[in-house]
Amino acid sequence: MPANENLFAALRAAFPEDLSATAIEAIAPDGSTLYYTWADLDHASARIANLMDSLNLPQGARVAVQVEKSVETLTLYLATLRAGLVFLPLNTAYRSAEIEYFVRDAEPAVVVCTPAAFGWVSKIAFQAGTQAVYTLGDDRSGSLLERAAHHAETHTPAVCAADTLAAIVYTSGTTGRSKGAMLTHGNLLANAVMLKEYWGWRKDDVLIHALPIFHVHGLFVAIHAALLGASKMLWFAKFDPAAVVAALPRATVFMGVPTLYVRMLGETALNRNAVSNMRLFISGSAPLLIETFREWQERTGHTILERYGMSETTMLTSNPYGPDARYDNQSERRGGTVGFPLPGVDLRVADAQDRALPAGEIGGIQVRGASVFGGYWRMPEKTAQEFTRDGWFRTGDVGQVDARGYVHIVGRSKDLIISGGYNVYPAEIEGVLNELPGVQESAVVGVPHPDFGEVGVAVVVARPGSQPAPEALLGTLKTQLANYKIPKHCVLVPDLPRNTMGKVQKNLLREAYGGLFAAAK
Repeated sequence: MPANENLFAALRAAFPEDLSATAIEAIAPDGSTLYYTWADLDHASARIANLMDSLNLPQGARVAVQVEKSVETLTLYLATLRAGLVFLPLNTAYRSAEIEYFVRDAEPAVVVCTPAAFGWVSKIAFQAGTQAVYTLGDDRSGSLLERAAHHAETHTPAVCAADTLAAIVYTSGTTGRSKGAMLTHGNLLANAVMLKEYWGWRKDDVLIHALPIFHVHGLFVAIHAALLGASKMLWFAKFDPAAVVAALPRATVFMGVPTLYVRMLGETALNRNAVSNMRLFISGSAPLLIETFREWQERTGHTILERYGMSETTMLTSNPYGPDARYDNQSERRGGTVGFPLPGVDLRVADAQDRALPAGEIGGIQVRGASVFGGYWRMPEKTAQEFTRDGWFRTGDVGQVDARGYVHIVGRSKDLIISGGYNVYPAEIEGVLNELPGVQESAVVGVPHPDFGEVGVAVVVARPGSQPAPEALLGTLKTQLANYKIPKHCVLVPDLPRNTMGKVQKNLLREAYGGLFAAAK
């Protein structure tokens, strides 16, 4: 009989011997706390897995989940893995038209939604052929737990091969149709085991989990690391900067997006004493401004570890936690970079013909390795387009690797501006803009222009109390960058549009400013 490579089996094998120990402290907004033991996670996931087994679903059946964050949602994820089914997390912000698209595309056998959404979600699901629709509330209410309570609290994990599908994660869809990235048990386990080693995970670690769990960062990276490490989690259903800062003295690891770090820096209680027990702060999902990197370093004495990954690949690179023997034992965490390719990940920067470029050259980032997905759900042509003939995945990101081996992300290939025949990389301009007096952050997007084809528009958020003149900002840029890189227009806005993971939605900015030069035609 083949070895069982079910991801849940590996996570369960890492649980501590004492299952009565606390695995999760779920901290409510009012400060009250619910305690979950390792036995609770094991028994609750077993009941839900047995419920799924009772439905006699075919191999590879999808379980679509759109519910609020809770420990019970975590046990539903574990149960889905345990039963050998495919977990399909959906952003809680999605509305009916979006849910209809995902349900029709993925054809889930089971849909789990909030009690309040049952009426409209169940109508969409049953019309698409879904077999069962359950509800799950963030207060431990709903039909899922009611039905699961009638099942046994023991369950033998389904036998899965490394290439058995474990999850489908839909890309954000900021340009065009959302694509379902298919991740296997082997993909997810390989990445989790490697990160546990590279980030020095310990059994006495305590993770503050304040991220959403419909995304790779919060669901796979954070949860897998804590479970494989047999480490306790301090669980926040929603991020509250004051509450998280108050919890830091009891924790050792924090994972967040840049926005969370900015908001914590706004708390006066954040100081070196508050973080004296911490060993690691990790940032990802969106670029970390160098200003935030430096301010955090000065305020706390800790250097944030920035890393880089994608829905299609999980984690690809990381600044070092400790000396990296592959890179002359370098251990410096460098702001403005995403570190080195992780062990087991091959990374190259390539030109338009997929030829590898030397250090320092800018090109498309391509990767391969055990964590890289096999393709997009029911999109074979798109899958073929995204892989090179020799098996490298084209990430769609543009970057360079410097002489020391650090990877720099310059931007997304779709964000590249070709102005008058010249390639203009928005990240380069944004980096200069963000250093100018009065600028808090910026985004540069390309819009149509009758003479140049495309030109840049700089969208700037001013620092509180400042009001820099757009013309003056462009004038200063001209002293630091080549003329073809200078945006043709600059505008001040209160804030930049972001998705739930903190990424700037440049597609919305392109739409907003796309007609600026239409009158010149």
